Amino acid sequence: MSAEQPLDPVADQIRTVLDGRWAGVRQQLRADPDFPVAVPALELGLEEHRRRTLEMCTRLGGSDLVRAGLPESVGGAGDVGASVTGLEMIGHGDLSVFVKAGVQFGLFGGAIAALGTERHHQRYLPGAADLSLPGCFAMTETGHGSDVQSILTTATYDPATDELVVHSPSPAARKDYIGGAARDARLAAVFAQLVVGGEGQGVHCVLVPIRDEDGQPMPGVTISDCGAKMGLRGVDNGRLMFDRVRVPRDNLLDTYGAIDDEGTYSSPIESVNRRFFTMLGTLVRGRVTVGGGAGAATRSALTLAVRYGLERTQFHHPDSEREVAILDYRGHQRKLLPRLARSYALALAQNALVEKLAAIASGEIDSEHEQRELESRAAGLKAMTTEHATDTIQACREACGGAGYMSLNRFADLKADTDVFTTFEGDNTVLLQLLAKGMLTSYRTEFTDLDTRGAILFGARQATSSVIEHTIGGSLIQRLLSGAPGRDGDDALDDRGGQLALFEDRERHLTETLAMRLRRAGDEGADQFAVFNDAQDHLLETARAHVDRIALEAFVTAIDTAPEGPARELLATVCDLYVFSTVEAHRAWYIEHGRLSSSQAKGVVARTNQLLGEVRPHAGTLVDAFAIPRAWLTTEMMDDLAEL
Repeated sequence: MSAEQPLDPVADQIRTVLDGRWAGVRQQLRADPDFPVAVPALELGLEEHRRRTLEMCTRLGGSDLVRAGLPESVGGAGDVGASVTGLEMIGHGDLSVFVKAGVQFGLFGGAIAALGTERHHQRYLPGAADLSLPGCFAMTETGHGSDVQSILTTATYDPATDELVVHSPSPAARKDYIGGAARDARLAAVFAQLVVGGEGQGVHCVLVPIRDEDGQPMPGVTISDCGAKMGLRGVDNGRLMFDRVRVPRDNLLDTYGAIDDEGTYSSPIESVNRRFFTMLGTLVRGRVTVGGGAGAATRSALTLAVRYGLERTQFHHPDSEREVAILDYRGHQRKLLPRLARSYALALAQNALVEKLAAIASGEIDSEHEQRELESRAAGLKAMTTEHATDTIQACREACGGAGYMSLNRFADLKADTDVFTTFEGDNTVLLQLLAKGMLTSYRTEFTDLDTRGAILFGARQATSSVIEHTIGGSLIQRLLSGAPGRDGDDALDDRGGQLALFEDRERHLTETLAMRLRRAGDEGADQFAVFNDAQDHLLETARAHVDRIALEAFVTAIDTAPEGPARELLATVCDLYVFSTVEAHRAWYIEHGRLSSSQAKGVVARTNQLLGEVRPHAGTLVDAFAIPRAWLTTEMMDDLAEL
């Protein structure tokens, strides 16, 4: 896409559907000459690469993208959806900038905005927004990565000096992989166990200066550099240790827990566990942003691979002298087109997730049930989207042969830079378990007082009948389900309601049978850990089935918004490909559980191949609809093809 080559009408109508509510933000960034475009095969030393990344992030400081996420009280727009969408778009460009900007504006600034009160907003957010106050987000520890509730760093209140003493009691308490810590950050949002009057109050966030104005470590702060990594060379990941570092009591971000002038702790949430999960829930924006950036990078890879497949020819057609475009081969279609369909489904599910995030952040939705549902869905979508990114970028690299291996053609950086997305902002395995917990407990508020295992066991004891909530396109989805043919009919998969019912049926069956398995943990003398551990694979598959289902619901709902015509028809065909390729991937389960006969399963494979043939003529249109400017996709291989 470029200003000189506007999208054709069908691609542009599909773009409008994909762009969603914040289409204006996307279009503004597509036209921005200062957009942080990736430079393939950027041969810079580590220090130079980090300096360049900081400079590009500083250009973003004070921009509409950054102001969108700030509270109105400090000159922002209070539009979290616009902010997350803007960061997602940077996922098409320089991923080091995406991550560093996400840390500065999303995690560091977001922690202050969500966990701090007005005095913190006024004092720190303007500097965080224009990067005059570089910061970092210090949560992960060497000894406790995913288990944040068990971190070892302490923040102990000293009433004699009215200060908090931040301390790392052992090497396991070292803050690890902290973006911004190695080079640039001056202030850290440190998560620590708060101790007041000798009593632990659980994990809280404290602002700790780590460097002075000259860039030197503050007394008691030890900073080390993680060094070169597999990718994201422009992000200065570092490690932090604290030796009884003292900060004013006011540095405690105290929306959910405060210490008054008399040194007494108080919180609007009495339960330590519930307080912890509520605080973490307010930081869900970072997880949503990572999923969005991974999706954007995947769409960039697909655009490159599909365009290459349309132009690259190999071997002569037996009935003519023409050479065959490699995307005409069924094997090549199977490599790319089902993944393209899944990218559409996940992108539309991401849009729906960002809309819910924005509604909750603005107060339009204030239900605790909805907040829990948001957290669970964000966990599942982040896991599945980043997993899809890793798989799809590799497939795209292979689809471009030797050209895909050349650094100038982007895949090397896309692979290296996105690989960590599967394990940061929550390890994917842990996140899928978090989603399954939410599914089993139906988000009931009493479960927030329990840890993950306890909530699952409690929920499993209550019932073995799951409730499927249609939180995307509720009335439309329900209407389609109501009119669906019986699941045993041969035409069930050719009906949209039948497709929805089949996906829902798999999720429901997995959830109910998981609950029945976990009920054994309540038996007298049962080894609860063993029961849970034995069912972990079942737990993960249940979460995956849930994401497959909500992605389909998002796809169906988005199609309903498109005007009648070729664009809507093409979207419907791509949706069919998503459905059939997903069922094909799980056809063993459907056969084993009597949902498909062996002949129906063979029919699914045949129908998938048929849909590949129907989508193939429109592959260029479908990647054009991602509307990624050509300047963001500069590669040597496409220039070479143009000269052949």
